Amino acid sequence: MTKPVIGFIGLGLMGGNMVENLQNRGIELVVMDLDDAAVAAVLARGNARAATSPKAVAEASDIVMLCLTTSDVVEAVVYGEDGLLAGISEGNVLIDFGTSIPSSTRKIGADLAAKGAGMIDAPLGRTPAHAKDGLLNIMAAGDRATFDGVKPVLDEMGENVFYLGALGAGHVTKLINNFMGMTTVCTMSQAFAVAERAGIDRGQLYEIMSSGPSNSPFMGFCKNYAVDGVSDLGFSIDNANKDLGYFLKMAEDMGLRAEIAEGTSHNLQAAVDAGLGPGNVPEIFDYFMTLER
Repeated sequence: MTKPVIGFIGLGLMGGNMVENLQNRGIELVVMDLDDAAVAAVLARGNARAATSPKAVAEASDIVMLCLTTSDVVEAVVYGEDGLLAGISEGNVLIDFGTSIPSSTRKIGADLAAKGAGMIDAPLGRTPAHAKDGLLNIMAAGDRATFDGVKPVLDEMGENVFYLGALGAGHVTKLINNFMGMTTVCTMSQAFAVAERAGIDRGQLYEIMSSGPSNSPFMGFCKNYAVDGVSDLGFSIDNANKDLGYFLKMAEDMGLRAEIAEGTSHNLQAAVDAGLGPGNVPEIFDYFMTLER
């Protein structure tokens, strides 16, 4: 069976490694990114060519994949002048691997469907290293027939490919997952900060908490920074802040009040305002250490 031509927009750390994995598996690619060096690295590996607009990517591809930063950027790529919507053909599919607002995803999907094209939202779990090895967790959603059509390619990219139902369900699931994870990191980081201010040994606190049901990988990441000074989660406060904002927008769209998420969002935004945004999420410990009444 002939492998589809893949268009890929967004060659950051995650997207670049996803593309390298696809190249290693013999898949032809058409790529686009504002970073000329990232594009050049892809072209140097071969079996790939560059495009100068999203429209051109869509025109040259069977499946277009996005690994972008925000819903606003995704919408600009889809709807902008020379955007994907202007170039995509009937029967082609758009896959959004980023973390986007579900209502935006559904709107884009409806506009693609009007042109006979499909859409899958497929946010990711795990790290860029997993992306390079084709071992991501992929939370995919959309029309079942569309999903079945692209699943062989998703299987090249992910160790675990979950089908979650109607379009938008992948982004809903990812936002819930990130709300839970980032709230846990904020809670544990503040626990370590309060312990320090109270004169309690942070390492001993970790030994006590990790021996009970509070133990988790997130606790380990928080301990690595708050106790050992090692920042190794690999997810920035800026990204966490964006995702909590999206979670709150999703809750608002559902007519819900999410008070715990509001508290997490407040702390993440305050850390961003304090200049900590580029740091990994457990570094919010430094913000909590500064808090006074």
